Amino acid sequence: MLPVQITIRDIPSSPAIESNIRKRAEKLHQFYNRVSSCRVVVEMMQKHKHQGKLYNVKIDLTVPGKELVVTRKFDQDIYVAIRDSFDAIVRQLEEHSKKRRGHVKTHDNVMHGHVARLIPKEGYGFIEGMDSNEYYFSLTNVRGLEHLSIGDAVEFTTETFSDGRQAVHIIKERHNNHAA
Repeated sequence: MLPVQITIRDIPSSPAIESNIRKRAEKLHQFYNRVSSCRVVVEMMQKHKHQGKLYNVKIDLTVPGKELVVTRKFDQDIYVAIRDSFDAIVRQLEEHSKKRRGHVKTHDNVMHGHVARLIPKEGYGFIEGMDSNEYYFSLTNVRGLEHLSIGDAVEFTTETFSDGRQAVHIIKERHNNHAA
């Protein structure tokens, strides 16, 4: 289940509003299961020239290697503001997902190496690439983790994050072990 942090400012908290947000957030997680956190702020704007109440909804979504943020235009209907904000974050998530899939399909940057260290309790490990560099990886980037051991040959791509290059899209290489 996706951890969702909901903050409601300047309006009374409502179980219906929170339920609406949680259902929409869970749909995001079903659409893209690598969402690691979701923060939603619902607020009523205090200083504006508009007659009546205006609601604003901000969404901050964390996915591997990226933070997606939406600050919607204001709306007089709180549920419309929530819907529009989630629609906007879905579009960003779709774009992010397409880019990640596209990255996998470009095989010209696939690298090879072997698992140098595994720290499963902490959720990460290191690959020594054929280029003699060591690449950090999160266990969430491994397909078939339960079959991964130190020394296994892997193929992977790399992405640049704030703290350097990391291995992503890691797949254990299959070798024929038939003796000649």
